[in-house]
Amino acid sequence: MKIDVALWINDLSQVQVAAQAAEALGFDTLWTSDTNHNPLFPLVLAAEHTDRIRVGTSIVVAFARSPMDLAYQAWDLARFSRGRFVLGLGTQVPAHITRRFGMEWRTPAADHLKEYVQALRAIWHAWQTGERLNFRGQFYKLTLMAPFFDPGPHDYPKVPVYTAGVNVRMCHLAGEVSDGFHVHPFHTRRYLQEVVLPAIAKGAASASRDLRDLELSSAIFVAAGDTQNEIDNAMEFVRQQVAFYASTPSYAPVMDLHGWGDVREELSGLAVRKRWGEMGALITDDIVAEFAIICFWRELPRKIMEKYEGLLNRVTLYRPFDPSQDQERWAEICAAFQ
Repeated sequence: MKIDVALWINDLSQVQVAAQAAEALGFDTLWTSDTNHNPLFPLVLAAEHTDRIRVGTSIVVAFARSPMDLAYQAWDLARFSRGRFVLGLGTQVPAHITRRFGMEWRTPAADHLKEYVQALRAIWHAWQTGERLNFRGQFYKLTLMAPFFDPGPHDYPKVPVYTAGVNVRMCHLAGEVSDGFHVHPFHTRRYLQEVVLPAIAKGAASASRDLRDLELSSAIFVAAGDTQNEIDNAMEFVRQQVAFYASTPSYAPVMDLHGWGDVREELSGLAVRKRWGEMGALITDDIVAEFAIICFWRELPRKIMEKYEGLLNRVTLYRPFDPSQDQERWAEICAAFQ
């Protein structure tokens, strides 16, 4: 199992120091996300100022961008990073696509994302081989690539593509076409065992693929501390995050599997009324314990192994990485996964 790190920054000037620190500490991959900043810009700087660590998106919102636009960016990052770039794609939910990005939501979303991945690979194949671009699908028709717009081949053409999701269809899709799957942090061990892994396996079997060719990666909730008070404070952060995700209809299968449908419905009602401050109280300690690893820092590597060994190939702590703090703690965690 590999240990990765999430880069949460508000200023591009902070990227160089953070990326170099992550590499020095021994993290395997540095991930950025498509939340309040573009996730690709920091990876250019991270790739420039590091030599070993992989850099990737977890995730970039595919449906907010044309596949051609993202193909150019990924192609350049793959070449610039000398093959260390991983393109992680997600769909987001309809309201964000239509109301935040002003784009059209196309259904079924899993078929749309599958074709998006196929379109990317068709574009990259055309650039690498010089063959004519002739991709014709349900959602995209890509047939024009004059030499003036063709970036040409390079030494790192096999860009790994991870997809992300929660529900069965997205898991099945990952087994069919993806190089990796970003498991949403809103998961439990039971959900991984009973829903995610079987669906991925079925998808892989339908495409005659070997599951060993696909990596499973996830950010994981951790409530850790050196004292019980620190652990309790960390649990409150997790409680709020779980409440937020649980209120989203797309993530209902996780709650329903555990028999928490009534909690989910109440959370959704509070979210609609924007009563965010009341939501955390509905998430009991028992629910938090299903979603998060709760322990002292010194126990964390062992606890991660106990929960995820055989289920995930790589994990990322769902917490900010600040290279100016906790250097010794981060180093110990990375060393445990070497």
